[in-house]
Amino acid sequence: MLLTNKDITMFEHYFQCPYCWEEISMLLDPSVKYQAYVEDCEVCCNPIELHPRFEELELLSFEASSIEQ
Repeated sequence: MLLTNKDITMFEHYFQCPYCWEEISMLLDPSVKYQAYVEDCEVCCNPIELHPRFEELELLSFEASSIEQ
């Protein structure tokens, strides 16, 4: 789902947490083509490594993986 206001466009993406298996959503910034960052699950608070890839505001691929500790 693409969310916009006059200054910012964000993409809301739903996926399954690799730790607790709950469906969660995160807001992604489609203005950056290749991304890699860590964000905590809103349910279990474990760190998730995210790799979204965008092309012209379209989500081409998305990977969410657990961080081995």
